[in-house]
Amino acid sequence: MSISSEQLLKEFESLPDSDKHEVASEILRRVLNIDYSPLSDDDLVQNAETVFLELDQREIRDGQSKSR
Repeated sequence: MSISSEQLLKEFESLPDSDKHEVASEILRRVLNIDYSPLSDDDLVQNAETVFLELDQREIRDGQSKSR
């Protein structure tokens, strides 16, 4: 993910919930108009691996914060 994308997400997280909802709705509306090519099996596996590794990291962080 690019630095500008990461910054955008960071700024999104700082918004009030009502603004997050409006922004997310607008992004989803715009995404529906994008023509995506199908993902290859390798792309799907790589994306799944990224998601599971992130979930593992969150579980580790959550476990550490609860044990303090």
